[in-house]
Parts: sequence; C-alpha cells; structure tokens
Amino acid sequence: MSLQGRIVCVTGASSGIGAACVDAFAEAGARLLLCARRGDRLHESVAGLRAAGVEAHAFELDVREREAVAAAFADLPQDWQAIDILVNNAGLSRGLDPIQSGLLDDWDEMLETNVQGLLYVSRAVLPGMIERGSGHLINIGSIAGREVYPNGAVYCASKHAVGAITKGMRLDLNGTGVKVSTVDPGLVNTEFSKVRFHGDEAKADKTYQGMTPLVGADVASVVRWVAEQPAHMNIAEVLVFPSDQASATVVHRR
Repeated sequence: MSLQGRIVCVTGASSGIGAACVDAFAEAGARLLLCARRGDRLHESVAGLRAAGVEAHAFELDVREREAVAAAFADLPQDWQAIDILVNNAGLSRGLDPIQSGLLDDWDEMLETNVQGLLYVSRAVLPGMIERGSGHLINIGSIAGREVYPNGAVYCASKHAVGAITKGMRLDLNGTGVKVSTVDPGLVNTEFSKVRFHGDEAKADKTYQGMTPLVGADVASVVRWVAEQPAHMNIAEVLVFPSDQASATVVHRR
C-alpha cells in the first residue's frame, strides 16, 4: 500500500525509534504528525522536514495527561484530523532494580506512559478511523512484553500490558477496517538506556558493550514495512532482534 499523502501520527517523535519512524515515513511520502514532550526538538524536526518538502505538523504533548491528549487531538487543524496510521511509540523504562527496592516514582512514570498514555492516544484517534472505515494502529512493544527478566518486573509488566492491549484491540476492531499491529524490538541503541539510568552514560553504555545492537532506523524500517502492506493483510506481530541477541537475557558479547 502506498503511503504517499497518508497522515501518519507518531508519538514520542522527538528521539530514538520515534524520530527514526518520522524519517522512514517521510521518505515514503507520508504527511507527518509529530508529538512528544520536548517541543524544541519537535520544532527542529518539522523545520527540517518542511525544508525537504515534507508536509509536517507538530504539537507538544505528554501522553500521560488524559485531558491534554483528548484536547490536542480534538483541536487538530481540519486537514490533519483524518489520521491514517498511528504509531504508538511514546514509552520509557526507568531503573533496573529488584521489586523490593524499586522507586515508586519510576513505576508510576512507566505505567502512566507505556500503558495509560497508549490508551489515551488510541482512544482519541480510533473513533475517526472507525468512522472512515480504515486505519492502522502500530504499537511499539518490546521483547520485555514477551519475557520477564531480573530487576525489570514493572517495565516488563507495562510491556506485557501493551501486548495484551494490542490483542484486545485487534479483537474489538475486527470488522471495522482498522488494523492493529505490534513491533517488538530487542536491544536498540537509542536514548532508551540513558533514560532508564537517569542520564548515567556509563551504565547506559554497558547495555550494548561487546555486541552490535539495533538502531532506531532498523526498527523504523520494520514499522514502515508493516504499514505498507495491502488493506487485506495485517502483520499482527513482529519480533526483531539484533543478530547477537537470542532472548531477553541471552546476548552474545565479544
């Protein structure tokens, strides 16, 4: 399916996989609707896209804020309201601690962003897709949504929830013309680990030490491929690893 002229909304579009998805869909000729918490980065991205001849619109948004999410999508300019593809990418991990010493604020931030935020945005966008009889939700999950690893209980729980929500969405939307997919990456070298470790670059770098991880563009290429399939075909789930990774905890390091 051609993506030319189709409106693609990407949450968490200011960095990492989200920013890479913006680039991938821009190359395909889509119209880009960007949202994220960091408005300065969004405006830089939009300026670059427009300079390259890509139609783009951006708005600052924290997906955890229910009323703000509803208002932001309700108030979109008329020519940006008919969203064809929603990439639910906004998400994060905080900390790598056993359950007995985890930080409550970290837990709240993960659950509110990864689960509630995804729900709020989907709830705002889905009615329009259903009314038009077409659309595609692509949720960015994780290997953590398929396996649980030590010290990752709450993050893994949040991504397991994304997996369950994705399956439930697919059931609820069956027959509406709206497709639902999930792309679940393994180790991806983005700002993810820096966020997880609250900016501790030494700890972040150890995550990828001795192996070759994916980069955001690798995952974005898969997301674009999922979106490009014909209307009668839905790529329901994709698990993508770097070649050095075999599971959440089995990684070949040199």
